[in-house]
Amino acid sequence: MNRLILKYGRPLTAVILAVFAWVIYRRIASGEEIIPLAVAAVIVWGLGAPAFIYLWPRLTVNGYKRAIVKHGFGDGPIPVNTLYAVPGTSSPSVSRGSVMATGADDLLYIGGWLDLSKGPQVLHLPDMAGRYFSVQFTDPSTSANFAYVGKRTTGTEAGDYVLSGPGWKGTVPNGMTQISSPTDSALVIGRVFVESDSDLPIAYVLAKQIQLAPLKR
Repeated sequence: MNRLILKYGRPLTAVILAVFAWVIYRRIASGEEIIPLAVAAVIVWGLGAPAFIYLWPRLTVNGYKRAIVKHGFGDGPIPVNTLYAVPGTSSPSVSRGSVMATGADDLLYIGGWLDLSKGPQVLHLPDMAGRYFSVQFTDPSTSANFAYVGKRTTGTEAGDYVLSGPGWKGTVPNGMTQISSPTDSALVIGRVFVESDSDLPIAYVLAKQIQLAPLKR
């Protein structure tokens, strides 16, 4: 929804304006005075529509930050630059209080909040041996995903990725790949495929090995 709002901001604004115009027309047709109604409509639309389109995606992503840092996914707060792997799939048995309880019964979810203000972080990925997995990075200022790593984009071999903030001028160590973030903060969401109940322990061990650590200087 956030990406749709950002992508179609102008059409949405036009739709909202059309709705207000229709409301004004109906009020005029019923005999009400036009000037107070028109002034109220212009004020509400002029302030409300841009505020909604601009703020809603950002409020949504930052809501995830508060949920992660203050409450976590069921086992307490998760410090920034720490990834937490949910031990079970998001089935009906998962706590409804978990922000990762999305209803998928064949995925383990990983989440955390990235803070690059004090320097780059290194994302370590274990060898997934062909298993589907993905890690996405979301810019909280636009609610847009700016990078992915995973089976479909980078393969399933073990690897290390340097996550750097804007303006970082350091050197990427040999064997690592740089991912540049447009801001110093990012929402991190990962997924690891679970083939069956018997596969769950194996998938969980792999999910826990997807971790962040400061770049050594």
